[in-house]
Amino acid sequence: MNNLMHPLKRLGRRWLYGAIALIIATGLIATTPQPSKANINIFDLIFNGIQYVQLSNLSDAQEVDLGQQTDRALKRQGIRVFRQDAAVSQYINEIGQRLAMVSDRNQIPYTFQIVADDSINAFATSGGFVYLNTGLLKAANNEAELAGVVAHEIGHIVGRHSVNRMREITLANGIVGALGVSQDDLVNIGVQLALFLPNSRTAEYEADELGYVNLGQAGYDQRGLISFMENLNSGTPEFFSSHPDPGNRVNRLQEMYADSHREEATYGTNPEIYRSRIAGL
Repeated sequence: MNNLMHPLKRLGRRWLYGAIALIIATGLIATTPQPSKANINIFDLIFNGIQYVQLSNLSDAQEVDLGQQTDRALKRQGIRVFRQDAAVSQYINEIGQRLAMVSDRNQIPYTFQIVADDSINAFATSGGFVYLNTGLLKAANNEAELAGVVAHEIGHIVGRHSVNRMREITLANGIVGALGVSQDDLVNIGVQLALFLPNSRTAEYEADELGYVNLGQAGYDQRGLISFMENLNSGTPEFFSSHPDPGNRVNRLQEMYADSHREEATYGTNPEIYRSRIAGL
């Protein structure tokens, strides 16, 4: 972690980038000529390939499609997927699918990808897409800790936090018309949310709680999520600049464990096995 900036400077720069990104995105939307959506000819829409989405009743299939398009856009923005070792990628997918299968939103497909980036971070987008940096995999001490982070990100998908933020941003910037929101606009917003804009405190707390329960349902030692946050708290790495309030969140999770931990959930605590599985990094 010796490559980490001073916590306040790192956090400040993160918020600055986020603000700049949102201003740029808003400016592009505001200054691009927009035809009156109420008067658009349906044949013009078909000819131009324009798709509009109603966020108020977004279906699972539409959200998955939005996630797929956001994934492609993220890769065009420079997100590099780790492909050097198929066994490590398969291992991460196994962990993710084990958790997704017993989550409160297991009816959609999930995609788990490793990002070739040594910073300690993870994020999720709409439609079941979860991204884990190589730096985070190396920072975890065992499978239960890594599974805790994956479960937390699944919690964001279960809570539909990305879709909710999209709704807030589109309403705040007045880009919702009679036909809904352009899918291209939503993809652009999805990229900004993934790369620059942190989740709200409420969303983080909910993702913690949903992830904690999900972790136990999958048989993992629920202390994994707690110990991961405790170990990283002192360094305030990238993960906590995009996932705020580490101290308060640790305290809340400790209270949850004291009140309701699953006695049968003990899997994933062997560090040697974990290190052998991610040796390909």
